[in-house]
Amino acid sequence: MTKPLPERLAERIAARGPLTLAEFWNAALFDPVDGYYTSRRPFGAEGDFITAPDVSQMFGELVGAWLVAAWRALGSPSPFALAEIGPGRGTMMADILRTVRQLDTGFSRAAQVHLIEVSDRLAGIQHERLSGFDLPLRRHRSIAELPAMPLLAVANELFDAIAIRQFVHDGVGLRERLVATAPGGGFCFVEGPAGQISMPAHLPPPRAGDILEVSPDRQRLAAHLGAMLAQRGGAFLCFDYGHARSGYGDTLQAMRGHAFADPLAQPGLHDITSHVDFADLAQIMRHAGAIVSPVVTQGQFLLALGLAERAGALGATRDEAGRADITSQAHRLAGTGPGEMGDLFKVVAAGSAALPLPPFD
Repeated sequence: MTKPLPERLAERIAARGPLTLAEFWNAALFDPVDGYYTSRRPFGAEGDFITAPDVSQMFGELVGAWLVAAWRALGSPSPFALAEIGPGRGTMMADILRTVRQLDTGFSRAAQVHLIEVSDRLAGIQHERLSGFDLPLRRHRSIAELPAMPLLAVANELFDAIAIRQFVHDGVGLRERLVATAPGGGFCFVEGPAGQISMPAHLPPPRAGDILEVSPDRQRLAAHLGAMLAQRGGAFLCFDYGHARSGYGDTLQAMRGHAFADPLAQPGLHDITSHVDFADLAQIMRHAGAIVSPVVTQGQFLLALGLAERAGALGATRDEAGRADITSQAHRLAGTGPGEMGDLFKVVAAGSAALPLPPFD
């Protein structure tokens, strides 16, 4: 019988020394037996957090409308790969497919649907959710498996789930934060030896106490996507929570039961994330050959695509309580108050050509 994940991680540390944060993170989220995404149900009210597609169908509908406009701006390639990277429960893709069928049957006929998913359990949920569209669904574990054709890809809360490493400046140099076993049980951070790390050129020199977060895995994915777009043609639309400008700071966090948790406690039982550095991802995709939009907030994106108008249309057929519910959903998606996603979440688009589409035009 396989030992529990915390016990296996403690044994690994005892044998080899402290883990990097990325090693601990990847085990906690993706361990084949006990990983959070491989063994638990993270999404929705019954899970640990709610994503924008769970809040309202309006989110996926507006994304679908943007994808149709991008496809037309790219010359309406046929066939093309319509891909979602990290599709969760398939909610956003379902709303996209329902919307694009109504907007442009040519888009629907040309699209081949591809789902990039590492979790077998989630892949099964996605297939069940999308089987009603009577379309061939192709599942892949990596974008490297996508066919060599024009690509329209979308991702919501993808990069925040990809592991980071952290380095703290001790007044002399940068030391990596490593994960060790705590004296009383569990896990804790310790500082590793001083080491050399390539500092991002757009950051000022760090000061004592500054924490630098880097993610080679996020950077590799961004570079791969940028190169694919440049070579094959297409566009990529990305939503995630994070910052439009690079900076220092500790953004590591965990969620369990819709509340914050200790990222190092009980690995495998909660989500681990950090804020996404959109400026870094945009720069990497540009270097790979893609044309990248300015970074905008999710609120700017959705309102420019017609969120208010769509909410009004949906509410026109509802009673007063239904209209209030739709209004609340719109505020949750695009508002700037506590618990609302409008400012915290950012959006960036990349393409093989400049896309004169709102809100990036």
